[in-house]
Amino acid sequence: MNHVELPRTELFIDGSWVAGHGDGFVVQNPTNGSQLAELHGADAADVDHAIAAARRAFESGPWNTMSGADRGRLISRLADLVEENAERFAGLEALDVGKPYKDALMVDVAMAAETFRHMAGWADKIQGSVIPVPDHMGKARLSYTERLPLGVVGAITPWNAPTMITSWKIASAFAAGCTVVLKPSEEAPLVTQLLAELVAQAGFPRGVLNVVNGPGNIVGAALIEHSGIDKLSFTGSPEVGRLVGIAAARAFKPATLELGGKSPQIVFADADVAALAPVAAISLFANSGQTCAAGTRVLVHRSKLDEVAEALAAEAAKQRLGNPFDPTTTMGSLISERQRNRVVDYIDAGHAEGARLIAGGGTPDRPGYFVEPTVFVGDNDMRISREEIFGPVGTIIPFDDTNDAVRLANATAYGLAAVIWTRDINAAMIASRGIKVGTVWVNSFGPPHPATPWGGMQTSGLGRELGLSGVLANTEERLVNVVY
Repeated sequence: MNHVELPRTELFIDGSWVAGHGDGFVVQNPTNGSQLAELHGADAADVDHAIAAARRAFESGPWNTMSGADRGRLISRLADLVEENAERFAGLEALDVGKPYKDALMVDVAMAAETFRHMAGWADKIQGSVIPVPDHMGKARLSYTERLPLGVVGAITPWNAPTMITSWKIASAFAAGCTVVLKPSEEAPLVTQLLAELVAQAGFPRGVLNVVNGPGNIVGAALIEHSGIDKLSFTGSPEVGRLVGIAAARAFKPATLELGGKSPQIVFADADVAALAPVAAISLFANSGQTCAAGTRVLVHRSKLDEVAEALAAEAAKQRLGNPFDPTTTMGSLISERQRNRVVDYIDAGHAEGARLIAGGGTPDRPGYFVEPTVFVGDNDMRISREEIFGPVGTIIPFDDTNDAVRLANATAYGLAAVIWTRDINAAMIASRGIKVGTVWVNSFGPPHPATPWGGMQTSGLGRELGLSGVLANTEERLVNVVY
């Protein structure tokens, strides 16, 4: 499986593969530093071209008059094609991102196919409502609402889970009747190129999906500032998300922003440590910690501190770093040398601030951008506890009672997700009500199901993806009054 067929390298605009007019760029294999491909880069004129194509498809193309049921059939066909090409998707994600192939296959690709299939079912079920109102000026009045697609969605996706997160953005937009101009991360664009191939193969009209590759300061900037975009959808850092939100606000456009997290895992005194440790470790170390919802702050009742520390250190020791295509590998590399250096800087900061290292902390002497799974014991005021590291680094933090746990959980700028470990449902519900996050798990952890809304509070972002909420986020409600 080390040999994976690479996708096209051009831009995908108006249903065709076209040369980019910007600077080309190299995509690197992060596990060994080798070159995977050289892709075409877009410039502002290419972005104009892509948005114009999306506008035509939305306003005058067959997408504009297609029934919801017919849109749903196309999205369902795309789900089939993702499943038929699952091994190729997983192989490209393993090469591009450095994550284990089996994880990409079982989680990312499976989730993408499920997302397209779920959203296909919503395409003909977006409804308005009739509102009972009194007569108007002596005549009967019928007042009803309808949901209209917003138009052209500008979507910017990250490098950590490109197959899955791209499906979140475009599936809901398609279901709502929108068209999309998509800018993938230049660090991991290959799966998006394959997805564009399959959109064409599925029979989507020209211009419904357009893909423009290149750096954020050129392609992303042109996209978010363009007057032809009706909605912006961004997943990435709070720093860039703030710029996207400001651009949207200036133009009075809606924006969906998913901006990361510093998620707490709360381990109460009655929790079964042996049972929770493997799952808590997945929350910490999945995708080498490059997961926005990673449970990197492990808040532990003081009576369980030593037991949890020993269990998580043992789970860290079980991880096997290596080739993503080796079935014994449980952790791949980080995405780039820059990201590895960032994670190492945080590990150094943990040492400098007096955190106690109980696992990992090093970088293996091998090619690629690997960092050992790392666990500290510290407090909530340390940088490693407050700032999103986006690497396999967790901090165990003691608490004394439920109020203390909730206080610590909320002592962060983020608010994406939380995990509660307890056999006491009363304690779980009290803590769940008190924590300011978009998603709470009790006694488990995993990716969101396509039927459920996904998003955060505070610096973790605005709005929701997935579920009915994600579909409606691509629509505008309109009121119609008929006097007769």
